Amino acid sequence: METNEQDATHVPPDGGKKLWVTDELITFKVSGEDTGGAYSLTDSTVPPQGGPPPHIHHREDEAFWVLEGELEILVGENSFRARAGSFVHLPKGILHSYQNVGPGPARFLTLMVPAGLEKFFEEVGKPGADLSSPPPFEEEDTERLLAVAPKYGVEILPHPEP
Repeated sequence: METNEQDATHVPPDGGKKLWVTDELITFKVSGEDTGGAYSLTDSTVPPQGGPPPHIHHREDEAFWVLEGELEILVGENSFRARAGSFVHLPKGILHSYQNVGPGPARFLTLMVPAGLEKFFEEVGKPGADLSSPPPFEEEDTERLLAVAPKYGVEILPHPEP
């Protein structure tokens, strides 16, 4: 990341800290430290059938801009498909999740307002050294994720039964 005398931030295409959070590779393009706490922005890649369990953010709004692939977005009890070019706004306090329903990786930007949720990802994520596939996500990883989530105002719910 580069900064000039006007405090502008420039992150090159391959720049940003990379972490695996479950099966999602998250690249932090800008964090709350860079924006005075106003927002954070990530660039995420999710493999086919990947995605987080249903959850609620109690502190921040999220917005997704799908760049590649197709996501099935769950909002409350309803779901819809968001393909490349789609924009999705999710206000804080709403149950949501997403799953990559395409044949290849899905990629999207996530804007989180205000910043802070990136600290959760940093605490539960694993360094993204091998970008070809996620590291194993084991029982102790799930336990840590569930234990740390409340500290950041995140409520994780079980996947609904089919």
